[in-house]
Amino acid sequence: MPSEPLTRANATRRLRRAVDPIGNLLSEAFHLLGLFAIGAATVWAAAAAFVAMIAKGHASLEDLLLLFIYLEIGSMVGIYFKTNHMPVRFLIYVGITALTRHLIVVVQSEAAPDVGVLILAGGTLVMALAVLVVRYASFHYPSESDKGDDAGHDA
Repeated sequence: MPSEPLTRANATRRLRRAVDPIGNLLSEAFHLLGLFAIGAATVWAAAAAFVAMIAKGHASLEDLLLLFIYLEIGSMVGIYFKTNHMPVRFLIYVGITALTRHLIVVVQSEAAPDVGVLILAGGTLVMALAVLVVRYASFHYPSESDKGDDAGHDA
């Protein structure tokens, strides 16, 4: 096969072919390292919260919701690790749980709840509607990678 004349475009293509695999490897390594770091931090935070509950002698609803948040984050990391798809619904579930947890704190701590309670409840409703939109969209408009897959992951 005759070699191509060395032009600027050919040199750029050759350089790209040589460098792209290295960049892809480094990007994938960073991706995996980040997932392991997030997973480890989640396990550490959940364990610390659980130890604090044991030291306290009881578990409140706030504590249980916090553990649920950690569970959802761990599940999200696991799904992302296995499928390379970001499970958007899990992020919304974490947001709903966090708003609910905050709502409980506000209602329990204030003598007369104010408009803040309505704002938190409205935010929870908006996020619940967002789950419906994401589920509808992922079912009716699957991404190219999900068309042959029955898993129904969110993009």
